[in-house]
Amino acid sequence: MDYKILLTVFATVFIAELGDKTQLATMLFAADKEVSKLTVFIGASLALIASSAVGVVAGSFISEYISPKHLQYIAGAGFIIIGIWTLLRA
Repeated sequence: MDYKILLTVFATVFIAELGDKTQLATMLFAADKEVSKLTVFIGASLALIASSAVGVVAGSFISEYISPKHLQYIAGAGFIIIGIWTLLRA
């Protein structure tokens, strides 16, 4: 296992998820006094695992047709476009 990649992916996803609507929704579910916190944690964890699996499968499929360098440019451009769109709507 490549621990450098593991830590890079962990840090990137962890930082990206902080304050995200997913985390806010999880906090709202956990705030309900009648709901098991363990159940909320397991449900949220399984959802993140499933969505990450979709990302890995999609990335593996797309990388068969597009080079990693081009994927980085496309992803970067996508983030910039989303950032500009968000600023314009604010």
